[in-house]
Amino acid sequence: MTTASARRLFGTDGIRGIAGEAPLDPATIFATGLALGHTLRKTVSGPKLILGRDTRESSPWIAATLAAGLREAGAHIESAGVITTPAIALLARTHGFHAGVVVSASHNPWRDNGIKLFGGDGFKLPDAVELEIEEEILRHAATQAAPDPATLPPLGDNGAYEEDYIRFLLDCVPGLSLAGLRIVGDCANGAAAAVAPKLFARIGGDDVSSLRSASFTPEFGRELIRRLNGNVEFLNVSPDGRNINLNCGALHPEYVAAEVAARGANLGVTFDGDADRCMLAGARNNVINGDAILLVAARDLKARGMLRDDLVVATTMSNMGLEAALRRSGIRMLRAPVGDRYVLEQMQANHAALGGEQSGHILFPHLATTGDGLLTALVILDLIARTGKSIEELTADLKVYPQVIVNVKVREKKPLDSIPAVAESIREAEEALKDSGRVVIRYSGTEALARVMIEAEDERAMRRHAEAIAGAIRAELGAER
Repeated sequence: MTTASARRLFGTDGIRGIAGEAPLDPATIFATGLALGHTLRKTVSGPKLILGRDTRESSPWIAATLAAGLREAGAHIESAGVITTPAIALLARTHGFHAGVVVSASHNPWRDNGIKLFGGDGFKLPDAVELEIEEEILRHAATQAAPDPATLPPLGDNGAYEEDYIRFLLDCVPGLSLAGLRIVGDCANGAAAAVAPKLFARIGGDDVSSLRSASFTPEFGRELIRRLNGNVEFLNVSPDGRNINLNCGALHPEYVAAEVAARGANLGVTFDGDADRCMLAGARNNVINGDAILLVAARDLKARGMLRDDLVVATTMSNMGLEAALRRSGIRMLRAPVGDRYVLEQMQANHAALGGEQSGHILFPHLATTGDGLLTALVILDLIARTGKSIEELTADLKVYPQVIVNVKVREKKPLDSIPAVAESIREAEEALKDSGRVVIRYSGTEALARVMIEAEDERAMRRHAEAIAGAIRAELGAER
């Protein structure tokens, strides 16, 4: 596979950066539209694309600039408006589009944004295709004049696509009832705020088709919540362009956990900015991360004869406790590099029926082509309803080994094994913990960060080695020297 560090624009999840600055300046965005359009025209005449965006204040102008480049390249664009990333993957596949594009920076702060690309099959584009597009982007950005975003008309959004996505989600869990459950949902003031309240209202049998999400106001959010008949209370459903992921969402699952406890609810669900992740919370102010979700889902699929070869694909970041719990249930676990695209590659190579990440990207290939936070929430709710067990009961035997993750801001992503001081600190940690822990050091595929993850039975030793490695990286590559 082509690693993110070998490329200049694309990371593990598209192009990402600060809105208005390279690589998300108007010239590069316009060039991205041109390059994608030209790439598609190599195999199809007059390609059709569907485009969605999240709630950041930069998303409308980025989407309009991208669409201008695509049209310049001879492509036809349909806009689904504010909608989740997995919705675009689904719609590209089910509506005959040749590609899908999402303007979003997922869990990142509001100043960031990004461009994610999907093929007409609903899967993220292969690394080789993204590299081909990247090379053309760099050529065009240096020579092609880009329009002023302020002069571009807004995209005409088609709200019917949102309804198609909601119907798909409902069809995945036919007959689901929330009776007896009190749920707190955190939409992170992101794309889920446009969809989740209406979806859950439909589960309760209410008709909310007359409500449109074109205007995100507190009144709109309260009206949807009122219609949920007390089963579900949604928080952070009033995006203002700058509050996406702000101390909430899947990157801050402790927020919804505290709200569940304070409100006497049974379960919390929380999504990131583009809703391709889901994290949960139990009634005891406890966070249920992607590892625990994988365990619960794997056991359920195995019990129903749907877990092919009794195999689950996780990542290098998944806790050793997950592997042990799965083993006790007769389930093997393979580890892929971090990034849901790499989890999917491993799943496809091994014909696995389930995979995912500790961060909440969960892949159910019999249902969808990409991680979908809303779908994950519904699958787990359906499991809870069928078994009559709480999320605490379902995860009671998951022993989580102590784990620490230290993020170090870096000015460049130089191979770590080429830096003697860093390599030596890693070697020392691996040698000390070889029988009782794991050491995983990697660069983020979406941010200028080195991530130091250590897991061990001895927490003091774990933290000592993590700080030693992080200190060595900071000294050699730190962004603030």
